[in-house]
Amino acid sequence: MFAVFVLVGGLAGGAYLTVHRPGQQPTEVAQQQVVGQPIDPIEEQQAQRQATDGYRQQKMREEASRSAARDAKQHAAAGGEHAAAVAGDADAAKKAAEQKKTDSSGTSGGSAGPVPSSCKEYSGNRATGCTLLLQAGFGLDQMACLDKLWTRESGWNVHAANPSGAYGIPQALPGDSMASYGDDWQDNPVTQIKWGLNYIKNRYSTPCGAWDHSESTGWY
Repeated sequence: MFAVFVLVGGLAGGAYLTVHRPGQQPTEVAQQQVVGQPIDPIEEQQAQRQATDGYRQQKMREEASRSAARDAKQHAAAGGEHAAAVAGDADAAKKAAEQKKTDSSGTSGGSAGPVPSSCKEYSGNRATGCTLLLQAGFGLDQMACLDKLWTRESGWNVHAANPSGAYGIPQALPGDSMASYGDDWQDNPVTQIKWGLNYIKNRYSTPCGAWDHSESTGWY
C-alpha cells in the first residue's frame, strides 16, 4: 500500500514539473505556441498578390515614362521646321516650303535668266517681263505697250485677283488656265508672263495690238 502511494505521488509531481518548469513564464509558452502556428494560406495569397500588384504598377510607371520620352522626341523632330522659324529662320523655312511645293508639283515655269542690258531700265517683274518679251521674239519697242497694259490690269502683281476670277500679272481668266505653263502659276511671275505673252501673240499678234484693244474696250 505504501508503495502504491509513493508511485501515485511521483506521477503527480512529474506532471506538475512538466507544466510549470522553473524559470518559464506562461507568456513564453504562449509565444512558443504562436510561433509554431502554421501560416494562414489566405493571408499568404493576399501578401503575394499585393507584391505582384506593386511590381506591375512599377513596370507600368516605367513604361509610361519611356513612352512619354519617345513621344517628346518624335514631337521635337516633327516640329523642327517650326522651331527654325521661331528661332528667326522664317525666311529659310518659307523658302524650303516653297521649294518643297515646287518639287511636289512636278512642273514649273522656271526662271527668266539674266536680264539683258536693253531691259536695265526696268526692275522687278517688269525686268522679267522685258527679258521674256525678247525671248518670245517681240521687239523691244513692244515693251512700252506691255508695260502699260499690265500696269492697268494688275500693277505687275503676281497675286492680283479679280472677283471675276482673273488672276496674276496678265489677269488670266480663269487663273488656273496658266497651269499649262507650270503648276506654280499662282506664285511664279515667269510662269504667268510666259502664259500672258503667248495669249497676246495668239489673240492680238503683239503687245501693242493688245494695248490698242484695251484702250478701246477696257479689256483685252
